Amino acid sequence: MRRLVPVLSALLLAACMDGGRELREPVEPLGDFRLGHAVVTASNLQKGPASRDASQEEWIAAMDAALEERFRRYEGDQLYHLGVSVEGYVLARPGIPVVFNPNSVVIVRVNVLRDGVYETVSEARLHPEAKEITALEAPSAQTLVGSGVTQTKEEQLTALSRNAALQIETWLRRQARAEGWFGGLDIEPGAAAAPSDPEAATAPAGATTPPAAAPGPAPAGQAPAAAVAGG
Repeated sequence: MRRLVPVLSALLLAACMDGGRELREPVEPLGDFRLGHAVVTASNLQKGPASRDASQEEWIAAMDAALEERFRRYEGDQLYHLGVSVEGYVLARPGIPVVFNPNSVVIVRVNVLRDGVYETVSEARLHPEAKEITALEAPSAQTLVGSGVTQTKEEQLTALSRNAALQIETWLRRQARAEGWFGGLDIEPGAAAAPSDPEAATAPAGATTPPAAAPGPAPAGQAPAAAVAGG
């Protein structure tokens, strides 16, 4: 029974998440995170009972769009790559509301890798094993009577993929707080590094800064920097 409590709590939390609606909220920095590549696969895809059909290609397209939509918003200084495998799903079919009201769900496995040169993939991974995440459809007037009745398959795919992307972000933030991923959540994107020489950081009292030398002519065949910057 004790083991069921955290599982049920996680499922209840997942059921309350609305990835589409949350995207309208202000973006909060995610440490030094910047998305490099988001690679989605579905080679192990399994369809659950009483589900509409959805191909591997449809799931890959929907999940990739949701990951790009959510994680391209972050502008940290370090690239990280996401590997997401869509493992299983149920897309509710049209049924009899109240009497038979199936819910839609998708299960994914996630890997996070830090960009860089490594001898093995395991060195790049931030965690030893893939994280399994279950995303449910968010409660709404449409899902109350069954999303199979009120939504098309494409709408279900989009909604579930957005909810999965939101749950992935929630997990990343939890790891950043607990394990210090992405340098922790106190890092401001683009923050300048502290100078290594303390004496260079602050000029002595009364010191004056020598005037900058006037720029000389550009070398032959090379345009001045201002001209290049101006297009």
